[in-house]
Amino acid sequence: MRRSLVLTDEAAGNAFRRSLPPHVRTGIQPRAMSSYGWFTAQDLKEFLLAYCACFLAVSLYIA
Repeated sequence: MRRSLVLTDEAAGNAFRRSLPPHVRTGIQPRAMSSYGWFTAQDLKEFLLAYCACFLAVSLYIA
């Protein structure tokens, strides 16, 4: 007879989460939403960096 080393929790969403021990599952807390919503200055910085990089790559390809 085979027994799993970790008891499963049927309340967890998928098979991987069910196999995790309870102290691991409770360690992850969802991030609270900031008062400014979902868009931060870091998001803007990363978007502009990606936009400029793509624009430069396409411009160099066309030229």
